[in-house]
Amino acid sequence: MARNTIVERKTKETDISLILNIDGMGKGEIQTGIGFFDHMLEGFARHGFFDLKCRVKGDLCVDGHHTVEDTGIVLGTAIRQALGNKEGISRYGSFLLPMDETLVLCAIDLCGRPYFCFDCEFSSDRVGELDTQLVREFFYAVSYSAAMNLHIKVLSGMNDHHKIEAMFKAFAKALDMAAAKDPRITDVLSTKGSL
Repeated sequence: MARNTIVERKTKETDISLILNIDGMGKGEIQTGIGFFDHMLEGFARHGFFDLKCRVKGDLCVDGHHTVEDTGIVLGTAIRQALGNKEGISRYGSFLLPMDETLVLCAIDLCGRPYFCFDCEFSSDRVGELDTQLVREFFYAVSYSAAMNLHIKVLSGMNDHHKIEAMFKAFAKALDMAAAKDPRITDVLSTKGSL
């Protein structure tokens, strides 16, 4: 069964169209209007082996907040829809990702109960055209829309570009692991019988 979905969301602030294939080849076609954010989403697609096509028209004349947060909402929704009833998936995934001086831990539980923990300090206001405050907003929106337990922790690092990029890549690797099918799991990995 194909694990892919199309999600569209239109408000007065943003117009978003997103196509996600969980079992892809790592192809990303991203246009959000924020160059560094595009780069991060392309990295997410490539390192998680997800095919992701995302087009966003946001009110960047205001700032990047609505564009980034709403993209997180739509991506989280797409992840939840693509995984369906989560039958046969590993459910848990974690990855420790080094990037030069930076080390980031990401852990995921695709449990159907949203929870988000983010442990990082940034020293710059922006990286490229991306407000660093919006990184937390993005991952928060993904976790709640996907109904996943998501922990992201920067264990070491100085360069904010490296911290953010390592987060997106670690998230991709952990999600790929959690979403992977395990032939030993014939229903869902829960004593409750549902996720």
